[in-house]
Amino acid sequence: MRKTNFERRRLSLQCQLDQKKTHKERNKLGQFATPSLLAKSIVEHSISLLGEQTDIHFLDPAFGTGAFFSALLNMERAGNLVRAQGFEIDPCYAESVRELWRDTSLNLDILDFTRLSPPNQQSERYNLIICNPPYIRHHYMSREEKIRLQELTLKTCEMRMSGLAGLYCYFLCLAHSWMMKGGIAGWLIPSEFMDVNYGKAIKNYLLKKVTLIQIHRFDSEDVKFDDALVSSAIVWIKNTIPPPNHQVLFTLGDSLSSPSSSKWVNSSILMTEEKWTRFPSLNIRHNSDNFCLADIFEIKRGIATGDNAFFILTEKQVKEHKLPTEFLKPIIPSPRYLYTDEIQADDEGMPLLERRLFLLDCNLPEEEVQKKYPNLWKYLNFGKGTVSERYLCRHRKIWYSQERRYTAPIICSYMGRNRSETGRAFRFILNHSNAIASNVYLLLYPHKKIAQYLALEPSRIRKIWEILNSLNPTSILEEGRVYGGGLHKIEPKELGKVDATSVIDALPAIAKPTKVVQYSLFES
Repeated sequence: MRKTNFERRRLSLQCQLDQKKTHKERNKLGQFATPSLLAKSIVEHSISLLGEQTDIHFLDPAFGTGAFFSALLNMERAGNLVRAQGFEIDPCYAESVRELWRDTSLNLDILDFTRLSPPNQQSERYNLIICNPPYIRHHYMSREEKIRLQELTLKTCEMRMSGLAGLYCYFLCLAHSWMMKGGIAGWLIPSEFMDVNYGKAIKNYLLKKVTLIQIHRFDSEDVKFDDALVSSAIVWIKNTIPPPNHQVLFTLGDSLSSPSSSKWVNSSILMTEEKWTRFPSLNIRHNSDNFCLADIFEIKRGIATGDNAFFILTEKQVKEHKLPTEFLKPIIPSPRYLYTDEIQADDEGMPLLERRLFLLDCNLPEEEVQKKYPNLWKYLNFGKGTVSERYLCRHRKIWYSQERRYTAPIICSYMGRNRSETGRAFRFILNHSNAIASNVYLLLYPHKKIAQYLALEPSRIRKIWEILNSLNPTSILEEGRVYGGGLHKIEPKELGKVDATSVIDALPAIAKPTKVVQYSLFES
């Protein structure tokens, strides 16, 4: 059979197998098939790093239907292939995938790679590992499974993995013991590890246990997987101890062979830089004594209700259920329904908005609610056994009592896409009302000394708000993270690191804050 026919058959098989599962089922297994052209370019680049005359011992620990193996067979270097091993956990793949590759050198085992013991001998290991590991988020992993994997990675790589890490992080670390000395690995993984706290262990591994060769990131608007809104990166490593003053190549763009931008970054810089997605587009930043937003504001996420559809009600719903007003708090609608960046209020502090919403929040025990507030009791019973069993609700002392959040004078949207007319993904909103906000917003509370200054004259908070909205959008975007399709997100600590020099300059000496010390991600 001609090698090119393998890929046509493989794509047909992939389509058939995908159709046997719902999107939700494949999502739970982390099954996102690698596009053919992407697999081809990854394999080509990986082989170029391996060296011309080297025999190839190939391993894909999350084989699927074999996109990388198929690409390898179509390379000129395919004649150097000595052996090929694939592992696949899904038994649905077993018979048809084995039949597809029956006449090749592939050995395919339908096993869970994370439960296998690595080879003891160097000769039994692999010098070319290419993998698109399962993208299973930590929410779908049991506590017992996380503990098992954490113990394994600690033993294998001396890396303590966060409980928030997805399964792909464990695959990358556990594969270390399967690599020959001097072997090459190429990993197609979500780029979020480059920015998030749980990625600390992965970045430590890449900088200390192996030689990090290159990270290629695709444009955030270019979603490589049709069924997953995730921004992708390819990480190439060599199983050697990194040399002193090692330089890592960062590339960006649709093409691996012709990236739109590139930058060499010293590994010592990467040890202190928390946001690796700065590269290659942005310059290396050096320690700065500039003030940041955390010096001015305490920044918190808004309220996480556990079930917005149940706990956040419209005026019409409040009237229909005849709910007592003492257990209702005005709450700001999500950014998609907020058509202004300044929320005015009536004499009672109620927001003057077309869409008026209320948060249900009661800290009375059920017996008292049933006795004194029959309408509220009736409504709560709609959520008994369903809403009450959701994660946040069942971990509260009273399942319908909300966490404490006070009204913030300025709030910021938590997620967003670049708006072409402003170039901004995030909105700073001036809040004159008593309304609180849900966790789709970040709440900015001025520190005590600044709050006292602002309280003396209402126009002062407006000035601060105007300055915030005039900040360079890039200075905010570079502190957050970006997902497939150009969706940006920023957490409280990330927003707190945005340069706030222009805000500080607008404050008189009596209101200027004391500098808050920022710590490196890699400090012990």
